[in-house]
Amino acid sequence: MASARTAALFRRVDAIEYGWCLKLNRGCSRRRIRELFAAVSRLGDGVLWYTLVLSLPFIYGQSALLPVLRMAIVGFTGLALYKFLKSRLVRERPYISLAGIVPGTKALDRYSFPSGHTLHAVSFTVLITASYPELGLLCIPFAALVAMSRVVLGLHYPSDVAAGGVIGAVLALASMVLMPL
Repeated sequence: MASARTAALFRRVDAIEYGWCLKLNRGCSRRRIRELFAAVSRLGDGVLWYTLVLSLPFIYGQSALLPVLRMAIVGFTGLALYKFLKSRLVRERPYISLAGIVPGTKALDRYSFPSGHTLHAVSFTVLITASYPELGLLCIPFAALVAMSRVVLGLHYPSDVAAGGVIGAVLALASMVLMPL
């Protein structure tokens, strides 16, 4: 459970981010934009990342096994970390806390901080492009769309997305230092 100080800090940040949330969430009023970002978000649930990671050994052979192992370790670590943080920090999602924000798709869980979708999009993108730079043309734009989708769909604040991105990058870079290939 979040402390009173943490809850007060989130209320202040929520108020600061309200305008951005409202402006970006207006995209949900357009069916095609909502459907595009909902599809991106759904793929960002793990579908695209798991498919890509599991296909690497078929594309690159045995040399992909260590990068795939590193991605799996970072993926599980990221999952545990963001679930822990969400359960302790308990920041309500924008569509719950802010008037005028409508959810563009169903949330996977109750709380918003940090964005697990963005955490994983950034960590996998860093790791994949470090080993296979040519895949950056696919991963970098997709990771950016995943991050954007979370705010457009009313599921996260920009600071949730920023925190998820920072955590994902730190996990990826730490794994590269601790587990060099």
